[in-house]
Amino acid sequence: MNKPKYLYKTEDEFTIYEFVSEGPKGRIPKIVEYTETATKGVYNLAYGDYDEIKKTINDLSVTNNGDSLKVLATVASTVYAFLDKHPNAYIVATGSTNIRTRLYRMGITNNLAEIKEDFIVYGLSEKGTWDEFEIGEDYEAFLITKK
Repeated sequence: MNKPKYLYKTEDEFTIYEFVSEGPKGRIPKIVEYTETATKGVYNLAYGDYDEIKKTINDLSVTNNGDSLKVLATVASTVYAFLDKHPNAYIVATGSTNIRTRLYRMGITNNLAEIKEDFIVYGLSEKGTWDEFEIGEDYEAFLITKK
């Protein structure tokens, strides 16, 4: 995606990405982590503020640092990096709240033409089926893989 994003660092397996949000609330460490699910080759995307005390991701925090588009573009750039390293993987993502899931859907909708150049995107319908992503549909989760 050709949008401003933060630089991140990752480890050898390209499963953990660290970056820092910068804005009026200060410098806030963020983490994107890809963890393989019980289904081989399917990875869960977890994202949030890094809690330095607990050494965990806080996916419920609301930073309001004025850089949400840059943060989402950074998270999206990790999808590209992860799937470059793991080209046969599938990534499943859902928001920690319904509002966040809706924000992810809006982000996919707003960039769908560009995303579809490289990826196939599915949405989990209310019926429990994975359907190819369509603008205007409501989804409970998203599944992405390389073309």
